[in-house]
Amino acid sequence: MKLNQSSKWIQYSLIAVIYAITLPQVFAQDAGTRVAAVNVEKVFNESNMAKASQTKLQNEFMKRQNEIRDSAQKIQSAAEKLDRDSAVMSEADRVRRQRELADQDRDLQRKQREYTEELNQRNFEERAKIAEKANQALKQIAEQRKIDVIIQDPAYANPKVDVTDDVIKALNSLK
Repeated sequence: MKLNQSSKWIQYSLIAVIYAITLPQVFAQDAGTRVAAVNVEKVFNESNMAKASQTKLQNEFMKRQNEIRDSAQKIQSAAEKLDRDSAVMSEADRVRRQRELADQDRDLQRKQREYTEELNQRNFEERAKIAEKANQALKQIAEQRKIDVIIQDPAYANPKVDVTDDVIKALNSLK
């Protein structure tokens, strides 16, 4: 019985010695890993490509946005007029105008939803284009600087490992 226990202790001791020898080598290999960080929102907000994309979307959707705003003002004016005139209107006229206003309001809400959905879709598409170009720039930066890992939006990154400005410069140099 004692012989069996002592052989187990010898096995455990050998395993501990093997770990003690190999573990520092594993950590020594990791010590050479080069890490960088990038702030994605800064790239999406400050690059020329992102600014041009934002201007493009504003121009593309401005007319519809103005139409929706004008329709909302007309409905509000009509509702205020109905409130003022309802005392002197016949019941049938008042009900008819309330229904018309409700229909106009539903139509306006539908247009607003469609507008928002289309704007979000186009914004997503434009951001995807920027992300594709930014990823290409990140890959080039990583290859040039021999960076092993680039972390997107870390909670904290030392400024010396932050490559965000370099990505923005690379995007700005694209035509």
